Amino acid sequence: MAGERVLVVDDEPNIVELARMYLEKEGYRVESASDGATALEQIQTHEPALIVLDLMLPEVDGFEVCRRTRAKSDVPIIMLTARDEDVDKIVGLELGADDYLTKPFNPRELVARVKAILRRSERSSRPSEQPLHIADLTIDPARREVSVAGEPIALRAKEFDLLQAFAENKGIVLTREQLLNKVWGYDFYGETRTVDVHVAHLRKRLKGSRVSIETLTGVGYKLVD
Repeated sequence: MAGERVLVVDDEPNIVELARMYLEKEGYRVESASDGATALEQIQTHEPALIVLDLMLPEVDGFEVCRRTRAKSDVPIIMLTARDEDVDKIVGLELGADDYLTKPFNPRELVARVKAILRRSERSSRPSEQPLHIADLTIDPARREVSVAGEPIALRAKEFDLLQAFAENKGIVLTREQLLNKVWGYDFYGETRTVDVHVAHLRKRLKGSRVSIETLTGVGYKLVD
């Protein structure tokens, strides 16, 4: 939602200014930090609505910033990586980042993702739906709580959104593109690793439940009991 505060963390001034120019044009308030230590201070002081976080930072790197932030907050994080290496993306996503962009990136795509993720976060915070019950799994959208056989399980924000999307479409195959749209809130841009990593995390959380997520090779995923 325009007017919200976005923190851009990058040690390249041209990247920061490019992001600032495009985000401020859309009405966002932009703060910036050029190293990880300053970023952590800014996150605590200003409580941004979203963080655009470069991984390769001086002082404290982006991986550590992500890890420490996730220990205290579910604020959306979009990673920036200068290397087109899956290992960086996977590690960042496993630490709790919501999405990533590889440098050089199109600033319009950055703005589109920021808008979509914030819209999705706003919708997710509205307690309107009744609890969903599938086999031994209970999903309470109002409280954003999940339990298996009465035992609560802890999910990160995007893991919860992903599970809710699967539950609302039980038995229906959802492509990665559809999941990006439903959960992350933007149309397909060509990257599906985000979905795969979050599905892998969700499967670990649901271990022991009668509910599982099946893979249909070359198609997508579906929730079954």
